[in-house]
Amino acid sequence: MKKSTELIRNKDFYNEIAGKKVRTINPPLYNGSTVLFDSYEDLTAAIAGRYKGIAYGTDRLPSQRGFEEGLRCLESGYITRAFPSGINAIINTLLTYTKSGDHILICENVYGPTAHFCKKVLNKYNVGVDFLPGALNADIKSHIKDNTKVIYLESPGSNTFEIHDIPAITAIARKKKVITMLDNTWATPLYLKPLEMGIDISIQSVSKYISGHSDLLLGAVTVNEQYSKEFLKFYRTMENFASPHDCALALRGLKTLHVRLKHHEQSALTIAKHLQTVDVVDTVIHPALPEHPQHHLWQRDFSGSTGLFAFTFKEQYLEEQLAIFINTLELFGIGFSWGGYKSLITAGRYQRSGSPLSGKTVIRLNIGLEDTNDLLTDLEQSFTALVKY
Repeated sequence: MKKSTELIRNKDFYNEIAGKKVRTINPPLYNGSTVLFDSYEDLTAAIAGRYKGIAYGTDRLPSQRGFEEGLRCLESGYITRAFPSGINAIINTLLTYTKSGDHILICENVYGPTAHFCKKVLNKYNVGVDFLPGALNADIKSHIKDNTKVIYLESPGSNTFEIHDIPAITAIARKKKVITMLDNTWATPLYLKPLEMGIDISIQSVSKYISGHSDLLLGAVTVNEQYSKEFLKFYRTMENFASPHDCALALRGLKTLHVRLKHHEQSALTIAKHLQTVDVVDTVIHPALPEHPQHHLWQRDFSGSTGLFAFTFKEQYLEEQLAIFINTLELFGIGFSWGGYKSLITAGRYQRSGSPLSGKTVIRLNIGLEDTNDLLTDLEQSFTALVKY
């Protein structure tokens, strides 16, 4: 049975009223801090840590537990826990497995707030951080130190889309007893299975494709059995939990993820291929295109692509020219994040030295669920306005 079917087939959730079960497909939405016990015996069991039920509002209410189990199933992991946001999930995971004196390796194309946390907080607490080129492979072996605790990956990077050689990296990490973490938000567990490739911990910004509607903030972490106890201990200590309402929406999104991703994928590929024919466009940066430098890794490791990619112009346009191009668009919203049903655009100058993109303006597109031809028409009229300016 396919994972998408298994998700929908999950058991019904229900309460009981007047002796009759109220059967619903999704779990009921509970909001509350205090949870009442049936008896003094249950209370004492909760105090002793032996209670099997939910003891308090922070103890993962039913919608959170339902969502976590669905994502754990997709990720083929041992445990999954939800967090209030993607960056919150990343921060807590890095804090779980590092201490003063440790060292971590991280790809330089990582999500900006992740890099900022490592530089400003982990460094502050004497955790050494080295940033490595975006397309990591077996060469990472030369960067591992005696105190290296974590290798943190993002593949592809969500701005410049380099892809790592994940099996090569995890093979080395296992021998060195280094924990591997991967931000898997771009591919989702439908199109990339990190834990099956040797990654220890897979992280999702649920706010993006899994939610699909750009109306919640949520993150999730899925851990293999080897590192689950340490993770759960830290999770309980920090009393992390996620919004019951957001978890209910995320569970709803999870059940339609496979349908939505197909449209994102097909529409983005059509638009990416069209952009390759546009005179003013220099490079289209999409892992599923044969021209991508790590396309062979995408073919080997991924079962599909999604709706986020980028391109650059042949000419370095002035700010007012870029403004004309972007402001003329009617169907693309201007905004951060991605993975939702509405198409979005952002633009920024890439500054990392040594990269072929250094000094160039990278235009990033989130291709949503609008009609593909309508999006192409919108882009074409915007390119026309740019050229005429």
